[in-house]
Formats: sequence, C-alpha cells, structure tokens
Amino acid sequence: MERMTSMLQTTANRQLDILQRLDNLVQRYGKHSSTLIPMLQEIQNAYRYLPEDLLTHVATALDLSPATVYGVATFYAQFSLEPKGKYVIQVCDGTACHVRGSMPVYEAICKKVRLVDGKATTEDGMFTVETVSCVGACAAAPVVTINGEVYGKVTPDAIHVILDTLESRGDTADA
Repeated sequence: MERMTSMLQTTANRQLDILQRLDNLVQRYGKHSSTLIPMLQEIQNAYRYLPEDLLTHVATALDLSPATVYGVATFYAQFSLEPKGKYVIQVCDGTACHVRGSMPVYEAICKKVRLVDGKATTEDGMFTVETVSCVGACAAAPVVTINGEVYGKVTPDAIHVILDTLESRGDTADA
C-alpha cells in the first residue's frame, strides 16, 4: 500500500512539474501555433525526449489538435518520443563515413556500452546510440558526435578511449 501511495505521489508530482513547465513556456512564447517547435525543443531538452502525455497538454495550451502536435513531433528527426540517454552518440553512416569504417565503430560502441536486442538506449539511461545519414564533416570520416561534440577519424580503438573517459567521470544518468 505504501508503495502504491508513493507511486501515485510521484505521478502527481510529475504532472504538476509538467503543467508548471508548460505554463512557463506559454507565458514566454505565447499561445501561437508558430511557437510549437521552440516549445517542443525546450521540453525535449528538459526531459531528453517528448513524453506523449505532454504532447496532449501542449496541444491544449496552443489550441491545436493532438494530431498536429504529434505530427510535428514525429516529422522532425530532432525530436524523440523515446527516452534518450544522458550521452547521445550519433555515428555518421553517410557515404564517406561508411566507406571509411563507420559500422565497425558503431558495433564497437554498442558492444562497449552493452546495448542488447537492437535497443538504442542502455538500461541505465546513460547512452543512446544511433546512426545518422550525414554529420557534414566528411573530411574527418568516420565521424561520431556525442551530445553534439564532433569526433573525427574515429576507430573502434579510439571510441573505447572516448567512452572510458565519459564513464570515468562517474556521472549517472540522472545528473
């Protein structure tokens, strides 16, 4: 019973946090459909993804249909409906990167962070690993970005050093 009460309280606190955050965004941006994308960007920055229940609140706040908000959230690659890790690792698999060995780098990353069953995010919420079509740094191929920081001419051995450095910081996914 105590556990159930705690879970309900956590859910209530999350809902209150969501509504307060959304109210602040509406006050800052206004209730215009043109503010949808900046609002979604801020929400994603806060939560590392777009919680689906929040999309309904955004739709109501901006007098838009939930389908419109969901359509924008799923159209743009910058948005995610799935929780992302603290470190979002993107492996470029454009032509130049692919030819220069991006897939062995991708496989080394997945093995190092222990991604299993085709999942993109680790169980502990530390890492999300995904491929992208092009980072736009072809001269430095193969390229990996980690939270937007670009690493060029990455090898499977080099990625181990980079990831060891991140892991040695002792960060947690909640930090």
